[in-house]
Amino acid sequence: MSVLDRSALESSPLADLHAIATELGLDGFRRLRKADLIDAILARQGGEEAGGDGDGDGEPARPRRARARRSAPRDDDDAPARRRSREKSDDEDEAPEESGATDEDAGDRPARARRSRGGRGRGRGRDRDREPERDRDEDEPAEEAEEDRIVEGTVELLANGSGFVRVSPPEPSDDDVYVSAAQVRRCELVAGDRVTGPVRRPRRSERFPSLVRVDTINGRPADEVAEGTRYDELPASFPTERFDLPGDDPTLQAVAWLTPFGRGSRVTLTGGPRAGKTEALRRLAGALSTIDGITVTVVLAGVRPEEVPEWESGPAAPATVATMAASGDTQAQAVEHAVEQARRLAARGGDAVVLIDGLDGLAPAAARRAVAAARNLVDGGSLTVIATSTRPVGGETTTIALHPALAAARRFPAIDLAESGTIRPELLVGEEGVEAIGRARSETLGG
Repeated sequence: MSVLDRSALESSPLADLHAIATELGLDGFRRLRKADLIDAILARQGGEEAGGDGDGDGEPARPRRARARRSAPRDDDDAPARRRSREKSDDEDEAPEESGATDEDAGDRPARARRSRGGRGRGRGRDRDREPERDRDEDEPAEEAEEDRIVEGTVELLANGSGFVRVSPPEPSDDDVYVSAAQVRRCELVAGDRVTGPVRRPRRSERFPSLVRVDTINGRPADEVAEGTRYDELPASFPTERFDLPGDDPTLQAVAWLTPFGRGSRVTLTGGPRAGKTEALRRLAGALSTIDGITVTVVLAGVRPEEVPEWESGPAAPATVATMAASGDTQAQAVEHAVEQARRLAARGGDAVVLIDGLDGLAPAAARRAVAAARNLVDGGSLTVIATSTRPVGGETTTIALHPALAAARRFPAIDLAESGTIRPELLVGEEGVEAIGRARSETLGG
């Protein structure tokens, strides 16, 4: 074999260097960067700058063979098929850049823009096909080294289903790590989960380092957590722990004592237009957000655009917004996403409250599913759903009916006790509380 000098090696493609390393018997050469590989080849040949005219014609044998291979026409019928196959493989290697990181379910393949289809032209087919291979080989050692780093932090979810591991929650930092939507779904991650796992550095089309896999969730193996009992199969009981709503707001105090609800309740705020459903829900959201130990999520589905800023400036900002201009399917997806996250939290022993404004734009089946998700799990957590609706959807444990005439006359609390009620209220307020509710109802109906 001819002895090669450094300049000839540096001008050779990585694939040719790999062939030379194979002939020289170098071990582990595929994990070396190009510069390190050239140093290893020169060292094996016995000199840093050995002469390059060993074959008598002044040109290194390996580079000449590489040029001949590039310029020689393919005479087999399978060349077009192989080229199409390579281009398809390049397409599969490209991943979306929506959140600055790729989805690991794509096999963690390097995500790069198709450079050959940009400014480099289509005529350099062989060189174009070589470049992704060269990039992958050169990046492999650094990526593997990066995966040795383990991150531990708290999950924060984004509206598109992906998220970040915050190492110093709640504030973002440069050390935060991206979590793909596929990992969130597979491991059933919820906001607030404490997770650990290895990290890889950002690839060329990414802005953030990515979590390779989830090893533990809240101190337990991820597989064990994800394979737990399904939420719908967990035993449930009627709510027994009433929400003690703070403050002097007359509407909230009337709700707390006359139409009580607790952890795991299914609640609808009902009434016609201008009955004050949204305002009552906003006050409930503000009061519930001050209670320790519960996770409050607000979903706006089908609301007026003018109501969005009012919600966003309040104490419980909405997690998802779909205004009245959004389709029924979009509104249903926004509600289902929030409810699903709350179900996972409750299944792990947490207490979640989802407030929905409102259900009228959803199909009846979708609205019923959202409300039906609420339950008080035996020896576990709870999910409470409070939603506005023109009329009850069925299956509620508490209905809070608002009276449009009272609201229009500014007579608060504008609760229609004849249409309001709670199933098994004695579990929440005791027998004396039930008697007080009965007296108030009798006085209202009698008047």
